[in-house]
This record gives sequence, C-alpha cells and structure tokens, in this order.
Amino acid sequence: MANIDSAFSSFGADAQELCKRTWWVFLLGGIASVAFGVMALVNPGVALFVLATFFAAAVLVDGAANAIGAIRHREKDGWWLMLLLGALGLAVGAFALMNPPVSILAFIYLVAFEAIALGVFTAMLGYKVRKATNREWILYLAGGLSVLFGAAVLARPVAGSVTIVYLIAAWAIVVGAFKVAFAFRVKGAAKGFG
Repeated sequence: MANIDSAFSSFGADAQELCKRTWWVFLLGGIASVAFGVMALVNPGVALFVLATFFAAAVLVDGAANAIGAIRHREKDGWWLMLLLGALGLAVGAFALMNPPVSILAFIYLVAFEAIALGVFTAMLGYKVRKATNREWILYLAGGLSVLFGAAVLARPVAGSVTIVYLIAAWAIVVGAFKVAFAFRVKGAAKGFG
C-alpha cells in the first residue's frame, strides 16, 4: 500500500512540474479559445460554417481510417464491414465538405439529437438514484431542459443553429478564461519555487 501511495505522490509531483514548465501551453490554448468564442459571438454564421466543416472533415477522416484499417487486416473476420463503414464515411464526409449547407444542417441535427439523448439519459439517471437522494429533481430538470433544447433546435434549425453557436462560444470563452488564469497561477508558482 505504501508503494501505491508513493507512486501516486511522485506522479502528482511530476504532473505539477510538467504544468510549471509548460504554463505557456495553457496560456496560448486559453487565448485561442477566448478568441474563437469572441469571434463566434461577433459572427455566428462564419463560426457555424467552420464547425460544420470540421464536422464533415472528421467524418471523412474517420471513414478513411476505417477503410485503411479494414484493407490492412483483410485476413480478419468481418473486415468487409469495417470497409463498408469506411466507404460510407468517405462518401458522406466528401459530400458534406463539397456542400457546406448539408454539413451545417447535419451538424445542427447531430447536436439536437445528442441533446435529446443526453436529456433522456439524465432523467433516467435521476429515476435510478431517487432512493439514494432527495435531489434527483435536479437531474429531471437538467434532462428536461436538454430535451426541450434539442426539440426546439429540431423545430427551428436556423434559430437553433445560432443558439448552438452562442452556447459553444460561451463555453469556449469560459474554458479559455480558466486556462489563462491557470497558466498565470502556475507561472507564479514556478517563480515562487525558483
């Protein structure tokens, strides 16, 4: 047991040392995140186009990886299923990249369906923990709001797309600000120890 504790404490010290030496990575990442968030708030249409393009590119790269993996392992059972998934990903990703409105609409619908699924699962979790706590209503509320958000986006995709961009922008700004604050905190600690 003592060996495990010493291993965890040395890992913690190594992680602290790594953060002290690489404080600037957090600073640059935080500044980039805040800049993206501000630009997305100022011009949500461009931000939505960029997000949808990255989404389409991710589908394309995933398809290519599946196809390459399948071809390299043709001797394995079921390799052709992986090849079909790869071909589908390549076709859908390429089509979405060549047709930005399609990739934007696909991205919006993906976010809406994920919000609905997340809401349902959160409400189900609330039901499962109802005997252990009297605060399961928080999970019901969060789940219900998530389902309502997803349904509202599905009902009005154009209005929902702007809302999605604003939510992502707000998230990017908050996370970026925390990264910047963390960078200066770690940099200050490194100077103190120096």
